[in-house]
Amino acid sequence: MMRGRRRPAVAMLAAVGAVTFATAGVAGPARAAAVPAGAVTYATAGLTGVAPAGAARTLTAPAAGTRGALPGRAGYPPFEAPGKTLKLGAKGGAVKALQVRLKELGYVPGSADGRYGGATLTALWAFQKVQGITPTSTVAARTWRALENPRAPRVLVPRGKAGRVEVDLTKQVMVLYRSGVPVLISHISSGSGVPYTEYAVWNGKRQVFSGSARTPTGDYKTTWRARGWHRSYLGQLYNPIFFNGGIALHGALSVPLYPASHGCVRLPMNVAEILPGMLGKGVPVHVRGAFRR
Repeated sequence: MMRGRRRPAVAMLAAVGAVTFATAGVAGPARAAAVPAGAVTYATAGLTGVAPAGAARTLTAPAAGTRGALPGRAGYPPFEAPGKTLKLGAKGGAVKALQVRLKELGYVPGSADGRYGGATLTALWAFQKVQGITPTSTVAARTWRALENPRAPRVLVPRGKAGRVEVDLTKQVMVLYRSGVPVLISHISSGSGVPYTEYAVWNGKRQVFSGSARTPTGDYKTTWRARGWHRSYLGQLYNPIFFNGGIALHGALSVPLYPASHGCVRLPMNVAEILPGMLGKGVPVHVRGAFRR
């Protein structure tokens, strides 16, 4: 389920597969509770992980179905955008400020090392899509303004459980909620929607597999998982967490800005590295929307 219709490669995506996290993740603080940084572990609603480094802060969930300011925005340290235009490959203090801010807001830019690489790029894409900005590798005035006054992801399931995953096929974004608060927001690439026929050696025999390459909408729950690279009859999946038969959330070396998989939900490698530590078994996964080309 990892490979989709072939398209011209995007050079800047090559770095995505090389980035991993050495920390426990970007899990957010509990709802309406002040959380000392790094001091809280999550063991409820099937979610686990450690709060990110940074100042203690208070978060509250947004009203169901709203698109207002990020919940608890007043609890975050104030942010003043450097205003410097950044392009992929940039280095320095402005890049580090971008990375720190993205982490504060629940995105996953990799280490705050002041180097603008693949992990920061895919986190930026996720942020821009949530803010209604056309994804681009350039950080300019509009993106900086949005970082100063961010909006929360659109709630897809207003009456969903406080701990859940929402996959927005329209925006190509995944959101992990804890206590009703988005604690991890990621860029994705879902099923291409293009019918496929693939030949592969499976169970010792050369077989043909065909399908529609869709990521079905609906309400599911996380089931089994595998650690590291898992071989399926349609390709290699990194740290897959299955939620609908053979369809999984998983890491991939290519996560383009268009749906490209056989049906799975592809994640940047650095996100797939930390997600298993934050997402347990039996957690609701809600898939909504449709991508418009």
